[in-house]
Amino acid sequence: MNEQRMAIDDEYTGEVSTSTPPQRRRLSNATIVKMSVGPMDNNAYLVVCSATGQALLIDAANDSDRLSQMIDENAPSLSVIVTTHRHPDHWQALADVVGGTAAPTAAHRLDADPLPVTPTRLLDDGDTVSVGDLTLDVVHLVGHTPGSIALGLTDPATGTVHLFTGDSLFPGGVGKTADDAAFTSLLDDVESKLFARYDDSTVVYPGHGKDTTLGAERPHLKEWRERGW
Repeated sequence: MNEQRMAIDDEYTGEVSTSTPPQRRRLSNATIVKMSVGPMDNNAYLVVCSATGQALLIDAANDSDRLSQMIDENAPSLSVIVTTHRHPDHWQALADVVGGTAAPTAAHRLDADPLPVTPTRLLDDGDTVSVGDLTLDVVHLVGHTPGSIALGLTDPATGTVHLFTGDSLFPGGVGKTADDAAFTSLLDDVESKLFARYDDSTVVYPGHGKDTTLGAERPHLKEWRERGW
């Protein structure tokens, strides 16, 4: 643990890197801290319930020391760690963070086996994850991996949905897929379960890189399907 407290930028832009401080966005009922970790600039998200201090970590991807410091200083109680999918760059720090916090873990059942920590809870499409007074919707998106998930948190004051999509949706397209069938599956799921369900104000927090909104990406869905990636 570093003796100096971790600096967090409260001027939230959604653009972070391993060389910049994490950024914090404040909702009416929660805070979201976004940190970039590891050689692949993975995004890890700490969601803290403002009323209770209970917290959720999305993807203990890498840099366990930095993640642990962020948790120690900003999450009075870590309720659960959710892994969005099975790819190793999203769970390199999972065992260390669990070892340091004893927090339960969760992942979709189809992506559970490769993880270094057996999930305490197996998730399915339509489930919810409760963290203090917060409720996040679980959306299963098949294609990047068999068990990829997104998590949706609604701000009750504004109605805005904050959607953590792992590697299933980014600015400019869906995540990488192994073949045409997987691409079609992923884009079909993204269209029917995200774009058809949530409105344009929905903020998308991807597993790497900058944030976006469904409104910014919606006009390009046909283009993505035609190009095949």
